[in-house]
Amino acid sequence: MFAFIVRRLLFLPVVIFVLSVLIVALLQFLTPEQRAAAYIRSDNQARNLPLIIKQYGLDQPFYVQYWNWVKQAAQGNLGFSKSSNKPVWDTIKERFPSTVELALYSLIPLIGFGVWLGTLAGLNKNKFIDQFARVFAVVTGNIPTFVMGIILLVVFYGLLGIAPGPGQLSPESQINQMINPVPRVTGMLSIDALLAGNWPIFWDVIRHLILPVITLTTVLNAGLIMVTRGSMIEALSQDYVRTAKAKGLSERAVNLKHARRNALLPVATIAGFQVAGLLGGAVITETIFGWPGIGSWGADAAARFDVPGILGFALLIGVITVVMNLVVDIMYAAIDPRVRFD
Repeated sequence: MFAFIVRRLLFLPVVIFVLSVLIVALLQFLTPEQRAAAYIRSDNQARNLPLIIKQYGLDQPFYVQYWNWVKQAAQGNLGFSKSSNKPVWDTIKERFPSTVELALYSLIPLIGFGVWLGTLAGLNKNKFIDQFARVFAVVTGNIPTFVMGIILLVVFYGLLGIAPGPGQLSPESQINQMINPVPRVTGMLSIDALLAGNWPIFWDVIRHLILPVITLTTVLNAGLIMVTRGSMIEALSQDYVRTAKAKGLSERAVNLKHARRNALLPVATIAGFQVAGLLGGAVITETIFGWPGIGSWGADAAARFDVPGILGFALLIGVITVVMNLVVDIMYAAIDPRVRFD
């Protein structure tokens, strides 16, 4: 297992290399003037466009441009993001913890509810709970994320007024945060506020998390429910389940210890990719709810044609995807002891 993990981690630089080459290569379809626009920070620089092109080698062959970018990246310089008005690396360090925070609060209801309802549906095939699960999965799975988010905002914030608006803090808490800032320890504001004993900030962040978490859980649960249901139905039809029942084991022990354990293997795969999506920034959800994470920054970078920001965001997503693939493989071995990696 250790050798397998090392091999997969050594593969990470290859993924980053291929991804960066593809992105920089795609940028070559733009003119040097269009690519130079990404480096303009003032009106004075805009009047010296040829100087910027020469300074960054944007008129040089592709391999020269890519090598210049690699040299800068090796020194921790991923460029300046005009969408955040900060260096790309500083932006990632500042915003990624907020995305992790949203992912952590979404993870338990997302996986817990999806696996629970899918398991019940599989154990009660064609009964009411199964019919309900299938209808729920079909309906929620076909609602676009932006539609779900807007509906929740309109109903609970606009009409009923029981949920806070977009953002991470209310205006009062923002003023409080400016006067008496919460010490940054993890970068996740709710956790840092909890560590500092600042309960007003903690509960305000939790309130602002409710609608984004409901949106992500509802939309992403459909796949987990249907995969868990199908896996449970297939597992229950296997010979080892019938053998376990013939030996006199209780139905609960057979269903949970034998059937569900094997049914979780395909579930681990889809759950891993959903977690990767959450950590990569739930772009639409963060944008709709004004959550200051990596996803909303990525969307803003794309809208502003922020080339360094787009490149940094894409590289981060690639790293997260590779790491989560490794985590899924490890989960396979933990769920099923028969799975071994040479």
